[in-house]
Amino acid sequence: MTVAVTAASGHLGRLTVHALLDRGVPAADIVAGARSPEKIADLAALGVRVREADYDRPDTLAGAFAGVDRLLLISASEVGIRVPQHTNAVNAAVAAGVSLVAYTSAPYADTTDLPIAPEHKATEEVIRASGVPFTFLRNCWYVENYTANLATALQHGAILGSAGDGKVSAAPRADFAAAAAAVLAGDGHANTVYELGGDQPFTLAELAAEVSRQSGRQVVYRDLPPAEYAGALVAAGLPDGYAQLLAASDVSLKEGRLLVETGDLGRLIGRPTTPLSESVAAGLAGLS
Repeated sequence: MTVAVTAASGHLGRLTVHALLDRGVPAADIVAGARSPEKIADLAALGVRVREADYDRPDTLAGAFAGVDRLLLISASEVGIRVPQHTNAVNAAVAAGVSLVAYTSAPYADTTDLPIAPEHKATEEVIRASGVPFTFLRNCWYVENYTANLATALQHGAILGSAGDGKVSAAPRADFAAAAAAVLAGDGHANTVYELGGDQPFTLAELAAEVSRQSGRQVVYRDLPPAEYAGALVAAGLPDGYAQLLAASDVSLKEGRLLVETGDLGRLIGRPTTPLSESVAAGLAGLS
């Protein structure tokens, strides 16, 4: 059985390839696809089959998916054009005779008003309509969305947001990658939807408290009105549209849209999800 992972040069894709190897999947049975294959030469060195796979160029997808049994379609990063990109990939998968398409979606994608959800919902509809068996991996926030910014938090003594006391079921990318690998390498996942989130949801105030505890430096959570938060993000160098999206997503967090309490992630990976304390420790270690 051959399994393929798209966007393998990205964080989640690369981790998923390594998770497959950790599960004992032979490197020769893994296809790693990337827009720029040279960026995953390290995977090729492990014996993984590296192929060009560009969502915008269907001809590359046909070659990338040839002989593939199960495919992990990792959602593209360019908000606004993802549905046609994903459609190209789904069409190529069907043409190649892929027997399962697993797709990284968003929490409760078909019912939520989370700002990023519409493209995920539309992609799920494309996959369902294709007739190919599917698994929807509805990933909650990656905890690295927060821990990657610890240097700024320590510098200013604050984590900014518009999330109020809302809880987010964030977990490390490695946990979500392990879940994807479990689906690709295992059985019984066809036509299944998994709502994936960490076992221990936390507020941003709790995140700030954990950073303070481990760093020995006071960091507080500063809750801002959405417009003010978006303005702070723009001042920090983010494009206005992206800043507005992040602020609106925080409002969704405040309203409970990122609280996932199904336990699906822990069950798929066969262990408790990684606790916030370990993620913060890893983030702080990366600063030294």
